[in-house]
Amino acid sequence: MKYRDNLQSARLVTRFLTAADAELWMEYCEDPVATEFTRMEGKTPRELAHVFIDFTLKRYEDGRGGLQMLIHKKSGEMVGMCGLFTQEVNGKTMVEIGYHLLRRYWGMGYATEAAQLFRDYGFENEPDDTLVSIIDPKNERSKQVAMRNGMQLIATGAQFRGGEYDLFGITRAEWLALSPG
Repeated sequence: MKYRDNLQSARLVTRFLTAADAELWMEYCEDPVATEFTRMEGKTPRELAHVFIDFTLKRYEDGRGGLQMLIHKKSGEMVGMCGLFTQEVNGKTMVEIGYHLLRRYWGMGYATEAAQLFRDYGFENEPDDTLVSIIDPKNERSKQVAMRNGMQLIATGAQFRGGEYDLFGITRAEWLALSPG
């Protein structure tokens, strides 16, 4: 997967994660509301933060994309993470747009802005004809972000990491139809 950082939207800039980011990510991991749908029960917040970071660093190393830090352009503060990465869903490799925001930034449009940034980057730089988001069936906020990203529900009960998820997706043709011109 071709992948670069320093992507920019109206309010955000991205950067690749480093091992030191586990400390920054503790705010997210200590929030039981933000982490409700991570399905990583039994981990301490510190362990969860390291799982997020280590898993992403391994993805980078293997050329499978990964989450990137979302940084607010004006304040320089971390808003959350978003990115493109390969996933195995229903036994098939797909490219997912994943996103996690610090709860203090919820409801401000940052998740949608970041997801659209990575959607556009994905279709402009990857050969995949479809991008997906794999979402816990009870996670209504993430479903709304996916729909604002031009995605629609393409499957329920999608098999992913031993669980069943809703699969949202957008095709290249659907993405092109969103462009005014």
